[in-house]
Amino acid sequence: MASLTASNCAALRTVNFAAANRKIAQIRQWSPILTHLRPLSGLRCGSNHSFSSSSSGVRAQVATLEQAGTGAPSKVDAPVVVVTGASRGIGRAIALSLGKAGCKVLVNYARSSEEAEEVSKEIEAFGGQAITFKGNVSNEDDVESMIKAAVNTWGTVDILINNAGITKDGLLMRMKKSQWQDVIDINLTGVFLCTQAAAKIMMKNRKGRIINIASVVGLVGNVGQANYSAAKAGVIGLTKTVAKEYSSRGITVNAVAPGFIASDMTAKLGNDIEKKILETIPLGRYGQPEEVAGLVEFLALNQAASYITGQVLTIDGGMVM
Repeated sequence: MASLTASNCAALRTVNFAAANRKIAQIRQWSPILTHLRPLSGLRCGSNHSFSSSSSGVRAQVATLEQAGTGAPSKVDAPVVVVTGASRGIGRAIALSLGKAGCKVLVNYARSSEEAEEVSKEIEAFGGQAITFKGNVSNEDDVESMIKAAVNTWGTVDILINNAGITKDGLLMRMKKSQWQDVIDINLTGVFLCTQAAAKIMMKNRKGRIINIASVVGLVGNVGQANYSAAKAGVIGLTKTVAKEYSSRGITVNAVAPGFIASDMTAKLGNDIEKKILETIPLGRYGQPEEVAGLVEFLALNQAASYITGQVLTIDGGMVM
């Protein structure tokens, strides 16, 4: 411990402690991840107070805060992310995007174990951490075990991506109750169960981000998809309600509504059908899973997204506007 000298005091006059503390408060509001920051202690020159480091150390701390406030990298624990339905398609792209961004990722899957392991290995190849978890999101026990697996491995859950979904299309007049119920169970009840389980952890931490993958058909409907449209419309309503309920705990909840995204299914469409689909899209092409993943990554990690909640962001090439 060194006593303050006249030269120390002169240097310290350049540090505005009140401003620095305001910056800390702002940063902790903007980014719940940065909860380790603590206010700086005020010092009076000419006194006999001791100082644990030099004035340059104080300047360094303030500079670090300024860096954090502008989105520059800072030394914080990597966020823990749970991505449901992450073995293929949009879920796979999201898991890889967040894993490459430095997150610790739980890769959930229902059947595609080999594909899920490949996603995990690819994340690890980029220096990240990942585990796979087989579980049905419409099964409450599976969901509880999934969240517990993330907590047991990494200590917490910071981000939840509700992506798991299925389709069982058919005209309403011919749709069986099993077709209806299976889609509702996975696409809507699954979001409810996963959100409820993950939010228990987030509420204790007073921080968290939840992103639900909805669909433009939840906004405008689609022939032959009464079950899917109803489920995705339900996800949108659930998103807005949960955003209101959990906002006081520092948890943001948003939905992403993709349009036609390139997939195994779209690759099998005939030229005539594809032509008709593309005519409904102003940009004249399918979206890519990586484009959806980029939007999800922004909502999940970017500081600028910390003031966005209860919103539905369409990514559809202008199809719904």
